[in-house]
Amino acid sequence: MGGLEGRVVLVTGGGSGVGRAIVDRFLDEGARLVVLERDPGKVASLGEIGNSDLVAVTGDVTSYADNERAVAAAVEAFGRLDVFIGNVGLWDFSRTLVDLSPDELEAGFHDLFTVNVLGYLLGAKAAAAALRESRGAIILTLSNASFYPQGGGVLYTATKHAGLGIVRQLAYELAPEIRVNGVAPGGMATNLSGPKSLGLDERQIKDMPIQDYLEKYSALERAIDPADYVGTYALLASSRDALTVTGTVFDISAVGTPRRGQQ
Repeated sequence: MGGLEGRVVLVTGGGSGVGRAIVDRFLDEGARLVVLERDPGKVASLGEIGNSDLVAVTGDVTSYADNERAVAAAVEAFGRLDVFIGNVGLWDFSRTLVDLSPDELEAGFHDLFTVNVLGYLLGAKAAAAALRESRGAIILTLSNASFYPQGGGVLYTATKHAGLGIVRQLAYELAPEIRVNGVAPGGMATNLSGPKSLGLDERQIKDMPIQDYLEKYSALERAIDPADYVGTYALLASSRDALTVTGTVFDISAVGTPRRGQQ
């Protein structure tokens, strides 16, 4: 039996991008999943998988009640919850401080911190009791912007540094019953969008020359698919392979590693 066999996992934003790659990989490895997803079309797409080990719940991560409903769905369908993966986020398309008007700065701050920070806290709080009972794990999707500049603009980078703090603090607060870790992917072509307050809700990162960015900043100089990042989530969610790991964020972006000739 694999380390994910029978694990009950709640993933937010599991309808696309890294979240959908997590769903596909974890189902293949025998996990049972609940997905909290805001987009009804993505919820319908998940339903079309036709797997009894997958339950999709329509809801918003910024609503504590919706997070509670997703946790309750996991317990009702599968009897417990072993892992909470917070994965929903907004990007600011690298808007700099001087490029933002005062009104945009205030509105963008509210929108990005509400989704990228409060959304994780609400999900973790809703899941905490069930995870204490199962001695489970929390995994948060962060970013290379948790460590380095150029992963986004000032607002996005601030939210991801906040996420790093959340991992470290919750690992302390929720020990010893719950392990808390993060995964920091780099760039990839997904439908990650930005806040409406900055006029970025219709833009998606996949519409940008993301491969040019990777060639310039990644040591590996290769196209990255969301599925390439999922192995670290599987490790941290395992019932056997990461039992001593907590309070850690795994930077898997290859952005901070210089290429030959750049040292």
